Parts: sequence; structure tokens; C-alpha cells
Amino acid sequence: MATTSVTRIDDDMFESARQYGAAMSRSASQQITHWARIGRELEAASGVSPRDIANVLSGEGEYDRLSAEQQAVVRAGWSELLDERIRALDLAMEFGARGRSYTELDEFGQVVRRTS
Repeated sequence: MATTSVTRIDDDMFESARQYGAAMSRSASQQITHWARIGRELEAASGVSPRDIANVLSGEGEYDRLSAEQQAVVRAGWSELLDERIRALDLAMEFGARGRSYTELDEFGQVVRRTS
């Protein structure tokens, strides 16, 4: 039987794990463990350089120079970065601060024009 340890993670990571885990029929804890195992295997894998991947993710390396496996890891990293940026968006507040109206779909799929 495996033992467990308590650790702290940031709220955004836990929420991501909860959402991704639900889609994969895993608890948040199981999803974090899954991600950690993938990361451990990637760092140990021959032919996959975490440094090369980090360089591309930071904009200092060239994506096309990576192997197919490394490109897959980079795409997953980009996806996570995009998800974080999307979660941080508050366009209603931004448009309101600028006094601009905007159009969106309501909870019933109807087009609604919002004004500040």
C-alpha cells in the first residue's frame, strides 16, 4: 500500500487538476499525481531535454529543432499557459472600465448586448 504525504500547491494548479481530473474520471489528487509521474518520466527519458523544452517555452529556442516527443511536451506547455491566461481574463471588467459595450451569449445561448 502506498503512503501519502501532505503538500501545498497553489489554488490555480488545484483548480486545473480538479477540472482536468473530472474530465478523466480522476480526483484532483489523482490528476496531480498523474502529472507528476509524466514530468518525472519526461525528465528521465533519453532524447527529451527539459532544458531544450524550457528554452522553447521561454521563447529562446526553436520549436522546429525539437524532436516529435519534445514538440508534444511544448504543445502541452503552451496549452497550459493559454489556459492560465484565459482564466485570468476579465473582459467584462475591462470593457466596463473603458465605457464600452460588448455582445455575448447568455446562459440560454441568446445574444445579449451588455453596456457599462
